[in-house]
Amino acid sequence: MSGCTVIVSLNHLAPRLVPPCILRTWLLVLLGLTLRAGGADGAHSARPVLREYDVLRAFPVGRLAALYAGDKPDAYGFTGSNRGAATWNGAGAQRGSCRGVIAGVVTDDLALADDAWRGIDTAFAHQRADGGFDSIPLYASAGAAVETAYFFLQELGRAILVIRQSPHEAHFRARLAVLEPKLRRACDFILAGYATIIPKVGHTVNRVIIAAKAFGTCGVVLHDAKLLAASRQLIAHALTLRDPEGVFVENGGRDSSYNVVSILFGQVLALHVPLPEFEAALPAAVAWQLTRILPNGEVNVSGNTRTGVGKEPSPFDGKPKGVNYTEVIFALTLYGVVHHDAAALAAADRVFGFARVGAPSARPVKKP
Repeated sequence: MSGCTVIVSLNHLAPRLVPPCILRTWLLVLLGLTLRAGGADGAHSARPVLREYDVLRAFPVGRLAALYAGDKPDAYGFTGSNRGAATWNGAGAQRGSCRGVIAGVVTDDLALADDAWRGIDTAFAHQRADGGFDSIPLYASAGAAVETAYFFLQELGRAILVIRQSPHEAHFRARLAVLEPKLRRACDFILAGYATIIPKVGHTVNRVIIAAKAFGTCGVVLHDAKLLAASRQLIAHALTLRDPEGVFVENGGRDSSYNVVSILFGQVLALHVPLPEFEAALPAAVAWQLTRILPNGEVNVSGNTRTGVGKEPSPFDGKPKGVNYTEVIFALTLYGVVHHDAAALAAADRVFGFARVGAPSARPVKKP
């Protein structure tokens, strides 16, 4: 199979008729075949070899639903900090609705996906004529307006791509057609503001990667070479923001929550846009992250530059930022499934168990 590109398609497996444990085994075997088809280790092959839809189907049973259980829009269509404040703050908080759509699509729960889609409609109800979005003063500056827009778009582009990979594309086809010109205006807005990104968030590499994910996933959706070029430029810059051991640097040092955010969002982008240089950088960043997972699943925050140590307050409630356990679990599970990495999967299992019981200073993972 050397030199071949294999795309995994499992729609014919009739998941409703196959026990979940057996289906997951089939998925892992087929994912392994596609990795070997791409090269000796799968990490540096021409991409995309794997489809995110299939990778997410290979997650441990119930994990995706648990991780995204908190992404249901409220009665007003708000998610995230918009839902928490019971008012509109900005578009970035609506990214949770996109994750809710993904969860519904991957688990064949179209009622869940349709309900989550309300959050996407709510976001675009706040779109301005210039393609940006209405916001509170916190996002009023040019750089902040671009930032909250790309925070939303990075999950929206991803959701659209997962829908396209799934057997449910026809269910969403009409609304995707309506959405496309709105998405185009939003992407034009962030592209016009590209020059604001590094000055605004260059000290927080995870946000550079999040911006890259917005440009990259939406570039694939819209078949736009300029968006894809912007994505690759940002990833190239992000790769310069690591320490000598390969850990992503946040605010001048290491952070056991934000390092994993960089790992997570870069991994997801690399499933849709070929990024061999970024994938080559992942093992070192993951190796350090695994050293921060304690035997009971708690994430060690000692020495962190931003989270878990009271150094950085949330701009919304003033409380110190804690570890985002959901993203730690997701990143390590994703890495473990894609790379057949038993250590990453075992660490993800431990963190999942710890977070489910309501870890102190953590964002607990909700039960589905």
